[in-house]
Amino acid sequence: MGIGTSIFLIAVGAILTFALDASIGGVDLDVVGWILMAAGVLGLIMTTLVWGRRREVVTTSEPVEYRRVEERRDVAPPL
Repeated sequence: MGIGTSIFLIAVGAILTFALDASIGGVDLDVVGWILMAAGVLGLIMTTLVWGRRREVVTTSEPVEYRRVEERRDVAPPL
């Protein structure tokens, strides 16, 4: 579930819970709204955890080896 879907579920759940005063065939829309909001929050947390793990930076701990290049002056340059 992505971030957009999670926010959508939270919004639809809030609308069902706080904005509507209707009852459909014995189904309590307040409870459905709370369930949708809980699913949206859970999905948002899970998505954040999954995306957070993917963005870790991997570094190597191997030391960098520097080589010193010395110029020899006792040898005649090539002709």
